[in-house]
Amino acid sequence: MAPVYIGLIHYPIYNKHMKVVTTALTNYDLHDIARTARTYDVKKYFIVHPVQAQRDMALRIMSHWKTGAGSQYNANRKEAFKETELVPDLQSAIHMIEEECGKKPAIVTTDARVYPNTVSYRAMREKIHNEDQPVFILFGTGFGMTKEMMKEFDYIIEPIYGGGSYNHLCVRSAVAIILDRLLGEPWWTKEEL
Repeated sequence: MAPVYIGLIHYPIYNKHMKVVTTALTNYDLHDIARTARTYDVKKYFIVHPVQAQRDMALRIMSHWKTGAGSQYNANRKEAFKETELVPDLQSAIHMIEEECGKKPAIVTTDARVYPNTVSYRAMREKIHNEDQPVFILFGTGFGMTKEMMKEFDYIIEPIYGGGSYNHLCVRSAVAIILDRLLGEPWWTKEEL
């Protein structure tokens, strides 16, 4: 099975007016995505933010839970942040993965839009479970990563479609759904009780 890494991208991101911005970190994204990443045994959760002040804020929050009073109060939160890393840019994260694995990762991203290199969940799950090339799955904040950035990636996983016409999940929900589809137990193969 391929080692899987995830990254939360804050720049370059579209806002609701399709202008390129840097989005702010949120406390919920730090905590909830770290917990989901540990649940699905992700090797590392990279928080990618170019603004030092934002990374400093995230470090203070994480330190509270990893080594501060929070580590005594809630050991589960300490465990969740065990494999979380703050980096200033995507290339720093890719370099760390290459150093750790000895090979360049396949860069996979997600979007609510469809692109020429969009792949199904089944195809990506098979790639992860049957190959050993590291897989780095990126999640955009705001209204998604720029189209120019998306063209640089190896694969784009098909959008998540719910039962209705609304399609704008928060990134925390998208991470949980996608990791479950790619790394979760194959519940559809189990016999009914």
